[in-house]
Amino acid sequence: MSTVANPSYRQRVGYQAGLLGGFTLIAAALLVIGDLATHEAIALRKAEDLTASLAQVIPPALHDNDLLADVMTLTDGNGKPLSVYRAAQGSTVSALAYRVVGQGYAGPIEVLLGVDAKGRILGARVLAHTETPGLGDKIELNRDDWILAFNGRTLGDPPPARWAVKKDGGDFDQFSGATITPRAVVGAIRTGLEFFDVHRDSLTAAISRISSDEPQERTP
Repeated sequence: MSTVANPSYRQRVGYQAGLLGGFTLIAAALLVIGDLATHEAIALRKAEDLTASLAQVIPPALHDNDLLADVMTLTDGNGKPLSVYRAAQGSTVSALAYRVVGQGYAGPIEVLLGVDAKGRILGARVLAHTETPGLGDKIELNRDDWILAFNGRTLGDPPPARWAVKKDGGDFDQFSGATITPRAVVGAIRTGLEFFDVHRDSLTAAISRISSDEPQERTP
């Protein structure tokens, strides 16, 4: 009876390897199917979240275009590609938004920076961070209004030497018991303004539009 219930071929290495491979293949197939089924929904949600974030740093009244459709990719100061979302009224660029990153106490701090066509800050919002709750998280607007102090600032206002927290001789407040976090944000935003200054001409160049009223070339 034991031989029937547990045939000898089940003890073979080849059988066990094949069985494991079969389960692995099935699991992989289920993962692929799940990914395909949710990919579109996830992409849509990410686009919605990004659109909402962009609206916080670029007022909707400043543009009549789809910010996600007018994206320019440039190289940042670290040699990495950076996506810049260009707001425009007609073909004239009115504002731009892009990510800047600073190194905080617990890790990178990702900030979305919005500036007008003259390099004046329209808004800055922290997108992601791992700073200490109750201390470093004051960089979030829903925790504190500290981030609003950057509104209206430019690379020359304050002067470059004062683009720092007050502890370092600058114009921006730091948090009690947490200086590294605001220092990182100030530095990141200053770097973002320097990026705009370097690439100003490219970033503010008119956006070409193809009018649907223009006659289209016909293929004979």
